[in-house]
Amino acid sequence: MFKTLTTKPVKALLLTLATLVISIPIVSAQDKPTLNRTILLENKLELPSNNINAKIIRVTFPIAFKTPWHTHEGPGPRYVVKGKLKVNEGGNTNTYSIGDVFWESGDLMSVENIGEDLAELIIFELAPTH
Repeated sequence: MFKTLTTKPVKALLLTLATLVISIPIVSAQDKPTLNRTILLENKLELPSNNINAKIIRVTFPIAFKTPWHTHEGPGPRYVVKGKLKVNEGGNTNTYSIGDVFWESGDLMSVENIGEDLAELIIFELAPTH
């Protein structure tokens, strides 16, 4: 009823386990992780006012959704969290995917989800207070 393992499979299993244990890196208490800081986008900006309303907005775009032509209250960086977006702004057309960061000027624009799934964008908007 029960099968017993022959010595060849047992030896192979022990050899595999020994190889895995040997290949595990040893980390001492003195090893410290380091912070990795990377500038994704930098843009010098003259603000129109000393009083700025800073917003962080999450926008989700259904598959094949295209916004009408529109503007935002202010410029700022945009970060693509998910999907693939085609952005038309100021006579230029660019495509952005996961992890891309781009600067939006606040000019007339349109955005289209050209990916095969939901797209998600984080908008960092810097607008004058009203």
